[in-house]
Amino acid sequence: MISRRGLLLLGVAGAGALGAGLWLAPDGEEAGRFAPGELAYPGLAERLGAAARIEVIRHAQRVTLLREGDLWRIEELEGYPARPARVRETLTGLTELRLVEERSSDPAAQARLGVDDPAAPGSTAARLRVLDAGGTALVDVLLGRRRVRTQGNAPETIYLRRAGEARAWLAEGRLVPDADPQLWVEREVANLPAERLRRAEIRRAGEEPLVIARAAEPEAPLRLVAPDTAPAPDPLALDELGRAFEMLTFIEVRRAAPDLPGEALGEARFDYTDAVTLTAWPRLHEGQFWVVLRAEGGPEAAALQARIGGWAYQLGQWKEKAIIPRLADLMPE
Repeated sequence: MISRRGLLLLGVAGAGALGAGLWLAPDGEEAGRFAPGELAYPGLAERLGAAARIEVIRHAQRVTLLREGDLWRIEELEGYPARPARVRETLTGLTELRLVEERSSDPAAQARLGVDDPAAPGSTAARLRVLDAGGTALVDVLLGRRRVRTQGNAPETIYLRRAGEARAWLAEGRLVPDADPQLWVEREVANLPAERLRRAEIRRAGEEPLVIARAAEPEAPLRLVAPDTAPAPDPLALDELGRAFEMLTFIEVRRAAPDLPGEALGEARFDYTDAVTLTAWPRLHEGQFWVVLRAEGGPEAAALQARIGGWAYQLGQWKEKAIIPRLADLMPE
């Protein structure tokens, strides 16, 4: 039988357990209750099918992603596609955020946590919004300081403040609110391995046409076919030409308007196995090497064209000798 003293101790313990679920609010602020580990946005995963727009704003930087079917396009980069993995990581991260600690709603504390007004001078907060086609916010949140723990497989944490709430929270989950459009870009242009190249025809303005090809054997080396009177080329130069579109990434991208600035260098046509033909129209503008591409052929070429069609890419300057070389560029030094 429990004594009177025992009942008193149980009552104190129960009050302590209740207090553990209460937020210690500053004077004049109402305390709240929550279950540690609850989702920051319950049911969000089911609602994200209606997502049509993603915005991230930090300081003067801003990125806006607009949905087009299964594709997300970057408004600040003229609608160039965003990396699917990057978009998926962000949306999944939002659905998995779990609240673990309540924090103060005091403005000074919010500034230290990075969840104050992003427009305030010196603010480090990032605002992330996910909107549906009608402009209704599915998510509107201020994201602050992150903590990444590399030991013990501890989860990452981030401070946040949801729209309409004064208080801040510490949440578990991985969420990187980048507001730089360049960090969302799918930078790969094409990945056509050198061994797949069968023939290249180079017509550079003011130069004699070049033809580089392999014999019928799959592993035959590339050789200079035309002009047939030219000296033997440098094998390393031919190898670079063969790798012209292998793991190719770009520096900058813009719409391929008819009046692109710069000097047109000519045309280069590359024929690959599996019915892929890639035609390039390179240009030089203020020392930068730009190229417009068109893919033709089978299903692989159609998928490639869907991604690269209508765009001009700035590539590394060294790619000029690989994509549209002069005969002298192929000769031994």
